[in-house]
Formats: sequence, C-alpha cells, structure tokens
Amino acid sequence: MEEFKAYIDENAERFVAELQRLCQQPSIAAQKVGIEETAEMVLSMLQRIGARARLIPVAEGSPVVYGTIGEGPRTLIFYNHYDVQPPEPLEEWKSDPFAAEIRQGVLYARGAADNKGDLVARLMAVEAYQKTRGELPLKLKFVFEGEEEIGSIHLGQFVEENRGLLEADGCIWEGGSKDLSGRPVIYLGLKGILYVELRAKGAKRDLHSSWATLVPNPAWRLVWALASLKDENDRLTVDGLMNHVEEPPPEETDLLRQIPFEEKKIKADFGIPHFLGGVKGVEALKRHLYGPTCTICGFRSGYIGEGSKTVLPSEAMVKLDFRLVPDLEPRLVLDLLRKHLDRRGFKDIEIVEMTGEQFAKSPPDAPIVQAALEAARTIYGQEPVVYPNLAGSGPMYHFSKALGIPVASGMGVSHAQSRIHAPNENIKIADYIQGIKYIGELIVRFAEKG
Repeated sequence: MEEFKAYIDENAERFVAELQRLCQQPSIAAQKVGIEETAEMVLSMLQRIGARARLIPVAEGSPVVYGTIGEGPRTLIFYNHYDVQPPEPLEEWKSDPFAAEIRQGVLYARGAADNKGDLVARLMAVEAYQKTRGELPLKLKFVFEGEEEIGSIHLGQFVEENRGLLEADGCIWEGGSKDLSGRPVIYLGLKGILYVELRAKGAKRDLHSSWATLVPNPAWRLVWALASLKDENDRLTVDGLMNHVEEPPPEETDLLRQIPFEEKKIKADFGIPHFLGGVKGVEALKRHLYGPTCTICGFRSGYIGEGSKTVLPSEAMVKLDFRLVPDLEPRLVLDLLRKHLDRRGFKDIEIVEMTGEQFAKSPPDAPIVQAALEAARTIYGQEPVVYPNLAGSGPMYHFSKALGIPVASGMGVSHAQSRIHAPNENIKIADYIQGIKYIGELIVRFAEKG
C-alpha cells in the first residue's frame, strides 16, 4: 500500500480542493437550501471516479445519490449524507460557514466534519486505489442521502423500495473521529431518537400583559408541562418510560471498563465543573451510552428582542428530543408522552411528531468490524477505542436491522473538537488525508475477509 499512500500525499492539495468545493455548496435540509444542486455535484464526483451512479428520487424527499463500482466476492456499502445542519448563529462564525476557509492547517465549514469530509475522503480513496493498484478487490455501493440532518424521514421508504440494490456483506457508517487524546474511535451502534414539538395556545392574539390576571399564558402551560417530564435530579419522570430501560449486559459493561473515558479533559473542554448527578468513571460512561434523555432543544414564545415589551403571548412552542435505548421505540415514547400529559391536565397541548429513529447495534465479531479495527491499527499505529454504541442517533437501523447488514462507524476525518452542529465546524487537513489512507486500508482488509 506504499504506492497508494504516496499517491494520496502527492495529490493532497487537489483532494483538499475537492472537499472545499463541496463544502462551499450549501445543502441545508432544514431550510431546503441547495439540496438538488449538491446532489448533482455529488453525482458528478461519483461518476468521475468511474462509478455507475444515478439520482434515485424519493417521493416528497431529497434524492438519494446511489452508485456502484468494482467487483469481487464481497460487497461493502458506504453510507454518507450530503445535507448539513443550519449554520446559525452566523455571528459566532469566524469566517463564512460556506467559505471553506483554511487557517493553520484546519478547514472551517458547515458540513466539513458532518459529513462531507468523510464522503469526499471515501471517493478520493477509491481514485487513489484504482490509480495505484488497479481494479478494486470488492464491490462498493455508495448510498448518499440528503435528509439525515432532518431525521432521514424518507430513508426507510428508500430502503424498502430498493432492497435489491442494497444487498451487501457490510456497511461503513457516515464517519468517526479521534478522541481528545488523538486515539481513533470506532462505534458499533447508535441510540434511537424521537423529536417532537409541543405547542400551546392561549388567546387568539397577543395581549397586553396586564391581562395575565384573567387570560391563560401558553408559555406557562409549556413550562408546567415540561417540569413534569424531569425532576430536579435530572431523572426522567414520563410515566412508564423508565420501565422499558434495562442495565447493559455484563459483557458490554466489561467493554465500558476498557474505554479510556477522559472525563477531566471532557469537562475542561465543555467548561463545566462536573457531570449531571456527579457521576464519574464507568457510571458516567454507562449513563452516557445507555441512558435515555429528554432535551429541551429550543423554546419560542412572546417577545425576545432587544429591550422590553410587556406582552401576554398567544402561543408557545418547545422543541424536544428523546434519545432512545433498546426497548424504547419512537412510537412507544410518543404514546407514553401523550398519556403522561393527558393525565396531568395537559390535553390542550399539541404534540407534533417531527422525526423518529430506532436504536441499532452490530456485533463486535462481525467481519466489517474486525476489518475496521485492523485498518485503524495499521494507519493510526495504535489500538482503536471501541464504543458499543454512540450516544447520538442516526438511521443505522434501516441497514443493520431492516436489511440485516452488519454496520460499523469506522474511523473518520473529524476530531473531538470538530464542533459538529456548532459554529466554526472544522476538520484538520492532516486528519482528512489520513482518513483517505484509512479507507484504502479498510477496503483491502474487508476484501480479505472473503
């Protein structure tokens, strides 16, 4: 693989420019900005490396960019997404979020880490392999969707309608990262998620706040409802929800003890004195990976501009996400939430379901997992840290459970301070180049498993 690595080093500047071009194209799914243009751009990139590629439309959704290349006894899927989070708040960015500016060896752009960096790294690895080693030793399938950042709301439909196109022996998920000490991290699964809005209404229009003596305030209705979902010790109190949550099996608890969880560095990085409840060590890690959550993601009501305005708002809305562990499915949690609110006199509060995804995990002895570990040891020169699952969420279920394909979130191009979903999202150029080399090594290792 030395010639392969040398080719990547020789073409590093061009490979970085390819990534910059994609990052300079906005693709904000939540705002429906640039999705079609980005899909066409990604399609062109696939075609340039020789893939048989096309856009597959999804009714009422963003197109999936699908492509295949190579032949061999094994088939590997690369899943990525070309959409990105909204860049707001814009005033906190040090450069335009779509300028893809490079400063001191770091590329800053919305989507650089999540997930365009990994998407482009995989394409560049295929180019480098073909230029230096010839035909690929396996068949690759690319599935690049454009709705991941809004809950992959049509991916399940796409999978069901195209099962024949998605047969594979393994799948590498969207990406991975290095931890705060620079160690490669590999995840074997993802939590599920339920994202909802709670909406309350009062008078038919905003009123002078003096009417608060007689007219209900929808903002207070939501505050009281929200206070019933968690107690002051941060325990979830949705009726019946915790009855579906179990302790991780002993073998997975043993795996947690092997993870170098650097809580002091994490707390320093976040600027917090301690974790919730004062948990430490394995207990903190267990809570992080196996604990369900209920998070207030945003609250809107009344006047929040400069200065004062004495107003009694006519409506209020809060956005919530629930991170889900095994045995907690989106429909179950939605039902529990509705019944919980109704029992407490909040039948007037509307629940609007936004997105839902189920928990998913693959076995650690799966060939794709072993190939990912072997490739990481070779490229990064150290033992990767293996997490049984990620505390975040994604649509992995559609591949690992619905299609029965073992999935690993192999090493990617981001790092612990890539600021994913936040202003000044970034990746290090050196990590990006190393990530391209990792994908080439992974292809070889997985082909050998055949």
